[in-house]
Amino acid sequence: MITKCTIETDFDTIYKIINDASVAYKGIIPPDRWNDPYMPAEELRTQIAEGVEFWKYLDDNDETLGVMGIQYKSDVTLIRHAYVRTRSRQQGIGGKLLKHLVAMAKTPILIGTWADAFWAIDFYKKHGFHQVSVDEKNKLLRICWSIPERQVETSIVLASKNWDLSALQ
Repeated sequence: MITKCTIETDFDTIYKIINDASVAYKGIIPPDRWNDPYMPAEELRTQIAEGVEFWKYLDDNDETLGVMGIQYKSDVTLIRHAYVRTRSRQQGIGGKLLKHLVAMAKTPILIGTWADAFWAIDFYKKHGFHQVSVDEKNKLLRICWSIPERQVETSIVLASKNWDLSALQ
């Protein structure tokens, strides 16, 4: 079952799942971009304050196995922080969450991820997203996300089929 997270009751679970699942990035992303924990609690609070709304996948025992965020910008929808517990990967949970959030979107969808996270890129491509050009990626990451320049350099952006750069101009 997929339900919207309530930050008051789900914050700790979101935080734990993000930091459990993000271990997959260790040694893959540039060392200067790795943190331990990967996402400090204060950064997660900031993301939520900036409008990232989290949804969760619950198993039959009401345990949260995955989380995914959605953030509405004026002309686009961003999928943010998609994570499934390490022990629960490869069970279709991420795909179910993504499908749910895609159905909610009223505007074209953009997803940013690390350029070397081949499994994440393959996952999004499998679900109908395509990688944008380097020039477009650089522009989008600076307009739609609040990330350091070093992260812009080491990331990519994937877009939904209905994406058109002119939507932001």
